[in-house]
Amino acid sequence: MTQALTAPPLPKRLALYYGGKWHEPAGGYRPTFNPATGEILAQAPEANAEDIAAAAEAAHQGFLAWSRLPAAERGARLREIARRVRDHADELAHLDAANCGNPIQRMRPDALNAAAQIDYYAGLVHELKGETIPTADRGLNYSMREPLGVVARIVAYNHPLMFLAGKMAPVLAAGNSVIMKAPDQAPLSALRFAEIIDGILPPGTLNIVTGGSDCGEALVLHPTVRKVALIGSAGTGAAILRNAADKIMPVTLELGGKNPLVVCPDADLETAVQGAINGMNFTWAGQSCGSTSRLFVHDSLYDAVLERLCAQLPKLHRCGLPTDPATTMGCLISEAQFDKVMSYIQLGISEDARLVAGGKRPDDPALAKGWFIEPTVFADVTPAMRIFREEIFGPVLSVIRWSDEDQLIADVNSVDYGLSASIYTRDLARAHRLAQRIEAGYIWINTSSAHYLGANFGGYKKSGLGREEGLEEPLSYTQVKNVHVAL
Repeated sequence: MTQALTAPPLPKRLALYYGGKWHEPAGGYRPTFNPATGEILAQAPEANAEDIAAAAEAAHQGFLAWSRLPAAERGARLREIARRVRDHADELAHLDAANCGNPIQRMRPDALNAAAQIDYYAGLVHELKGETIPTADRGLNYSMREPLGVVARIVAYNHPLMFLAGKMAPVLAAGNSVIMKAPDQAPLSALRFAEIIDGILPPGTLNIVTGGSDCGEALVLHPTVRKVALIGSAGTGAAILRNAADKIMPVTLELGGKNPLVVCPDADLETAVQGAINGMNFTWAGQSCGSTSRLFVHDSLYDAVLERLCAQLPKLHRCGLPTDPATTMGCLISEAQFDKVMSYIQLGISEDARLVAGGKRPDDPALAKGWFIEPTVFADVTPAMRIFREEIFGPVLSVIRWSDEDQLIADVNSVDYGLSASIYTRDLARAHRLAQRIEAGYIWINTSSAHYLGANFGGYKKSGLGREEGLEEPLSYTQVKNVHVAL
């Protein structure tokens, strides 16, 4: 049995936040749930095109004020936001755990990570600078970086507060204003965040809206919006690209992944097994674009890895109520996501993959009303199977046997995605060789899953466009102007 904490403190204002004020949504309201219990937590605002038009106008006015502030002042105000996030980390974590289904023990680090990201970008405000260029006529030629204007960011539900609070920082550090669209499945921490930081920024600098796909489409199409950034699916990213093309508008897309973890014959067995479990992000029920959901194990270690994996997995990750501090694995976000993952499990069985762990709801009656699926492992998966190729976004790990390095690379690179990869080996030459040959934007060697502040993160192929989490991110929210002075 699992023991939940008391109900989370809900935001006092269930409305849209733009122009430094709260506004009732023209689009109305819809319920937002606790996915672990089925309980309705609140009625969340649903922004429509009319709401987005008002938010965009407020953001334009906010840009005019914010962009004129000295860089040092922008940095100082961002640091104050980071301080308030740290002060309220516990309540924000509780709210996220209840609304998105991830364990509370991991949501507090999410809030602290958001604060760290804000501090990091606050420290980069003076690095968004131009250069001087020597010229033949002895004139003065120089460039400067200027903000784009109003930026829209659409974030995902698997890290609601961390994505919303952390991802607004590089946009604001560069002098833009921003409209943040919170995840419609888990919007409550975004509204509480707006309450916590209200008054720090000029009105209209940071605007927070909630709603579904119509809200997102209105943001992309609005003429005042000069750039859109998405954390989401490849399908949504493609739709944004099509709409952005008509506006000749830049985009940043952090999309899906079908990421490999490669265990070489000389790998340390215990380290590799632990890395495979950590890399799959079972804590978030596998709802992570960076999950290493394809485990390639060399033939010489295949049986040993599989045996240890299946023995250790239930000890490390067992479903529980997300608001219970002892829980190590939460639930899926919704019934629709639950049905999708279960359909892939049935598909794997029909494709003759060997189900060796999980594949069903947990037996705990306390979890019967939630969207829980046990950690699931398929063995003997082949590249011909859909569970090998398609992103499931759930707690489903596919284990693949390999023996020839060239064929391994061909199979690893055969999918449409290229976000991340992990390699386990004691051979330094092999590690670098595989890292060079694997088509992915972020690669770990003898570890998995972790992100490092300042290291640019992003994918190849259908995993996205652009880079985040480093200096390249705020630079991408600027445009370069060149000035020449005849002397």
